[in-house]
Amino acid sequence: MTDHAASEALASRLGYLLKHVQLRLAEASALALAPFGIDGRELAVLVVLAAEYPLSQLEAAGRLSVDRTTMVALVDALEEKGLVERHRSSQDRRKNTVQLTPTGQDTLRKAEHAREEMERQFLAPLSPSDANQLVRALQILVTAPKTVDY
Repeated sequence: MTDHAASEALASRLGYLLKHVQLRLAEASALALAPFGIDGRELAVLVVLAAEYPLSQLEAAGRLSVDRTTMVALVDALEEKGLVERHRSSQDRRKNTVQLTPTGQDTLRKAEHAREEMERQFLAPLSPSDANQLVRALQILVTAPKTVDY
């Protein structure tokens, strides 16, 4: 089987299509966020922290569905970049809350604008209606209860 025939045989498989679209989206996202010195995961942390304040590291990890160790590493990296700072919780001294610094707020605003523009360009081959339908369909799939045991 030639490479072309193999590609055609996979062209209608959902897993293949999602994987390759995700790879292209990740590459475009990395390029869009590079000027801000952050990656997509770090942007997600900034978004979550900006949306709900104050959040502990553990609460933010829960919102992002990442383990505690990964969250600590993400917050450490963002703290080193001067984008977030940790504070002891006034309600529970065993917890650290994490908040954006003014630089973090500015970076978030600019990076979100760049992300939105990148997504607009990425989806440009689709009509606006088709792009909205794609996003909505993915939202439904992400939030739907599991119906298949795998």
